[in-house]
Amino acid sequence: MKKVSVLGIVLLVLFASGLFVFALSGDDKKKSLHEGTSQYFPTTVDFAGEKAPLQIADVKERFDRELLVNANLHSSTILIIKRANRVFPIIEPILKQYGVPDDFKYLAVIESALTNAVSASGAKGVWQFMPETAKEKGMEVNDGVDERYHLQKSTEAACKYLLVAKQKFGNWTLAAASYNGGMNGVNTKISEQQVSDYYDLLLTDETSRYVFRILALKEIMQHPNLYGFDVSKQEMYENIPTKTLEIDSSITDLATFAKAQGINYKILKIHNPWLRDKKLSNPTKKKYLIEIPTEGY
Repeated sequence: MKKVSVLGIVLLVLFASGLFVFALSGDDKKKSLHEGTSQYFPTTVDFAGEKAPLQIADVKERFDRELLVNANLHSSTILIIKRANRVFPIIEPILKQYGVPDDFKYLAVIESALTNAVSASGAKGVWQFMPETAKEKGMEVNDGVDERYHLQKSTEAACKYLLVAKQKFGNWTLAAASYNGGMNGVNTKISEQQVSDYYDLLLTDETSRYVFRILALKEIMQHPNLYGFDVSKQEMYENIPTKTLEIDSSITDLATFAKAQGINYKILKIHNPWLRDKKLSNPTKKKYLIEIPTEGY
């Protein structure tokens, strides 16, 4: 009698397991796949149309880690889902305008949880720009105005960076990785290791986890019910309607200015976080667009 190869046994077991899952009833199948829990694991996943090779053992394990971590950060992930309802409608058309894949909105998610975060290194805003990089991309950064906190302008700056990175590396996955590791840093690792695929590179721990965190948040936010998240439309944070004022002069006191618009200083700063001082100095007569809410205050 011929010996059965180890590979043959493994394939037979996998085939039988597949038949078993397929034969289960609806509720039993969901239980077997852990649907509706933090342990659910998808069969395929991609970033910007570039498929992640989950058949590679370490790739699957690294993705599983980020899924489990973020699916179990219950309150944090719910807050992100709620904020996305307000922030994504602003980010999405800008990505589309620049020809950057929609999936990059999830890069903003892992950078800042869609808040105007401040890192220990000095990166600020939803897209976490350092001061010099922000200035290179055309944003104003000083004591009175910091456009890293301006969602539209910082999204445009992120798009400009990502388009250059895509041209340099040839794919969106490495472009995303370079947002964390830097273009020079990623390029050095590619040269040293003689590979050209993110999933083949040995990177620093943070950059090694970076794309997997994007993939995990994308997966959870696109299919929240599969991971046990049930957030109704009524619970989402909404965009508040505003009117826009064009200002080309200095404002000596923003609190007084706010009261003249029928709001208060706090509301003015919430809707215009890029205003960083109690006044707006504008000796060059630059045109600024200030958002004034028409309700919700």
